[in-house]
Amino acid sequence: MDNLTTDVRLDAWRMFITLQAKMIELIDADLQAAGGLPLQQYDVLIELFEAAGKRLRMYELAQRVVLSRSSITRLVDQLAEQGLLARQTDPADRRGSFALLTEAGEAALRQSWPLYRAAILGHFGTFMTEAEAQTIVQVFGRIQAAVSQTR
Repeated sequence: MDNLTTDVRLDAWRMFITLQAKMIELIDADLQAAGGLPLQQYDVLIELFEAAGKRLRMYELAQRVVLSRSSITRLVDQLAEQGLLARQTDPADRRGSFALLTEAGEAALRQSWPLYRAAILGHFGTFMTEAEAQTIVQVFGRIQAAVSQTR
């Protein structure tokens, strides 16, 4: 077996997954301490905000969210109970439904954005230059494009 630490790309992978988990924990803690939306809720609402018509089919939403894919139905139910989104039956296919961002959901998203931005910059962005951030975006973009073609 090869030496486990001889390939810097393997080190980069390990650091990436470890850091990603820690960043989510830190950013979520900051959001909640400041009275913002929990990160999982923010993730769902931002996907709806960016979608055409501010709505997505449930399966599309599950594919797009970064966090909590396995519990998307429960999360959508919680957000609907809070009035931050609404469920809408698909008139073309009554078996399917949409999640639709409400005005209250958009307001909560906008209120949480400055907190989210500050947490990301504070825990992540302050440790790199803009050029380094651009390199990360380029590399991750290339990986994302390659992965998207394999699906």
